[in-house]
Amino acid sequence: MTTFDERERAFENKFQHDQDLLFRIRTRRDRLAGLWAANLLGLTGAEADAYVRQIIEADIGAVGPHDIRDRLAADLHAKGIDISDHRVERELVTLLEVARQQVHAE
Repeated sequence: MTTFDERERAFENKFQHDQDLLFRIRTRRDRLAGLWAANLLGLTGAEADAYVRQIIEADIGAVGPHDIRDRLAADLHAKGIDISDHRVERELVTLLEVARQQVHAE
């Protein structure tokens, strides 16, 4: 194997590692966001767990950057909770940093 091949393999491995890490961080953020919204919606126990799974699955299947924000805001508005999209977005940003710290600490 040549030096070029070794460098190429190293870059591919790093890229794969980075993608896996980003997926874990984003999934953790979605879990935290689902718990946050479930609390605001008054969901507890199995209902809250099911809601969190729905949020995680919705983000995995979504292609846009604001799909989770829109889903959370719509769910909250449907229950009569007055919250702006901006507030939901701020919470997602905060939870992304919390998720990043948690994943890196593992």
